[in-house]
Amino acid sequence: MTAPVIAVNGLYHAEDPMLRLRQRYPDAVRRAGGFPLALAPMLDPEGQTEELEAVLDRVDGLVLTGGDDFITEGLGLGPTHPSADVTEGSKQAYDLALTRLALERDLPILGICYGLQCLGLAGGATLWQDLPTERPGRVQHADSAVHPVHPAPHSKLARLVGLDPVQVVSRHHQALRTIPPPWIVSGVDEEGLVEAIEHPHRSFAIGIQWHPELSPGESVHEALFRGLIDAARAHQRPVTR
Repeated sequence: MTAPVIAVNGLYHAEDPMLRLRQRYPDAVRRAGGFPLALAPMLDPEGQTEELEAVLDRVDGLVLTGGDDFITEGLGLGPTHPSADVTEGSKQAYDLALTRLALERDLPILGICYGLQCLGLAGGATLWQDLPTERPGRVQHADSAVHPVHPAPHSKLARLVGLDPVQVVSRHHQALRTIPPPWIVSGVDEEGLVEAIEHPHRSFAIGIQWHPELSPGESVHEALFRGLIDAARAHQRPVTR
């Protein structure tokens, strides 16, 4: 069987329109045995669903990468916080449409940082928009902070990385606040902040708030990408010629 094809989304810069994808994401997919495919956003909603359907017909898994903050007005979460460094609106809409469709198809998904938040928000989660002001006095997770995450017993996350606390690298100032069923919280930091979620009724739909790809030498982090690739192999359809 050929290596599973994993779509990887990236950042979009509207000022000088371009897709920007940090090399560490496709490298992590390759190390785990997958074939990464950069996914350029379709910013015009006209025909977007048709293109997304066509893309997801051709891939075996999806990595939702890190990114900027969310524009919250259109999500029913109130005004966007003034400190937010927001994703361009049409790119955010594309990412959420991609996420919802991939979940509907039970396509294996690993969401990282912004990608975790995208999974949660697509399912109706709420958001801490500015952790420093909304959770004052807590440990902050910006600027490549290193801190432990505690996997939840009996979770898919724990089966991949074990039950012992995992040292992670974080780069975020927003986080999920509430998680609606059927999503479950599968990892928290030492102060109870949501660090991982998963969908118990999907083959592989895991979101993590940290950056496993920043620790390529750590087998505990690489296990997340291997788990994605294993699920993507099971999702593969036979190639006909």
